[in-house]
Amino acid sequence: MSNQDQVRAAFANQIEYCRSNGAPITGRMVEAIIGAIDMTTELGQRVLEWEGNPLADALPLRVAGGFHALHLAGEHAELSAIYEGDSAAIDRAEAIVSATIASDEGQLLPWLNSPPQTNEAGRSSSYIAGLLALTAAGLPPRFELLEIGSSAGLNLMIDRYRYDLSGVSVGSADADMSFQPEWEGPPPPDVPFSFDSIRGCDIAPVDLADPAQARRLKAYIWPEHTQRFERMETGIAMIRERAPLLDSGSADDWAEAQLTLPQEAGVTRVLVHSIVWQYIPRAGRQRVRAAMEAAGQKATAERPLAWLALEANRETYRHELIVRHWPGNDEPVKLGEAHAHGAWVKWLG
Repeated sequence: MSNQDQVRAAFANQIEYCRSNGAPITGRMVEAIIGAIDMTTELGQRVLEWEGNPLADALPLRVAGGFHALHLAGEHAELSAIYEGDSAAIDRAEAIVSATIASDEGQLLPWLNSPPQTNEAGRSSSYIAGLLALTAAGLPPRFELLEIGSSAGLNLMIDRYRYDLSGVSVGSADADMSFQPEWEGPPPPDVPFSFDSIRGCDIAPVDLADPAQARRLKAYIWPEHTQRFERMETGIAMIRERAPLLDSGSADDWAEAQLTLPQEAGVTRVLVHSIVWQYIPRAGRQRVRAAMEAAGQKATAERPLAWLALEANRETYRHELIVRHWPGNDEPVKLGEAHAHGAWVKWLG
């Protein structure tokens, strides 16, 4: 398959992924971008001649983020009409995209240089459900949480949110942010647990206290999901009040280092991540997997290890919550499926 064929296949996959996850306008923009670009512009050349894996590199969302940023700047009336749902603009999306490239290519090109930052506090609901399952399985109910791909660290404030998971309540009633996803299936176990420590890393951490970095992160939010913008504003205020522990570094280096640190007896160490695995290079994923399995071989009932991941299945366009833990059931178990931004959970348990 040629580079251009791979790129077009990646865009087609992203279009279906958006439509399957409640983002038809974003899907239409991705469709318009691949329909409008050609080799006559630098943007088109860079996209169509992409040398990496365009799907793993999230190439469609890199470009889409740039267009959304132009809309959020409020200076492109025709482009904004697409995002605002104007049917005539949606029908003319390819022409509007072409005109925007002609006028603002210089502002769009830098968005190709790095993958999108995907940060959504709503994913914490899936983490909480997984921790309830681990507690019910008999692991010590004090958790040392280690998150890779933390972006701005919104999920590192997991202990400061309130959750209602099919009637199972977790967290303080006066929390600044709360989540009540639509729930399908039996409720998760209603068992008490606590956090011993929470720490994360990202290859390029986002400082939400910096307005420019906050604007960039907002550009990656799909415009259909208006609640996410509200959550982002609340998250920014919470981070300014008390920032989470967020390190800079690659997922593989950081995970290897954290797994070698002493672990207190009676504490369950858990590696967590959400919608990030596809962005980690294959060699890095292999190192994380090897480090976890090596650490798992040394785990004991007093110092267990678990791995909780919410990641996309690109064949079903669904996000699967998968858990492993050592000693004991070290084979991957699917606990359920969840919306990418926390709107619903299909719980299998």
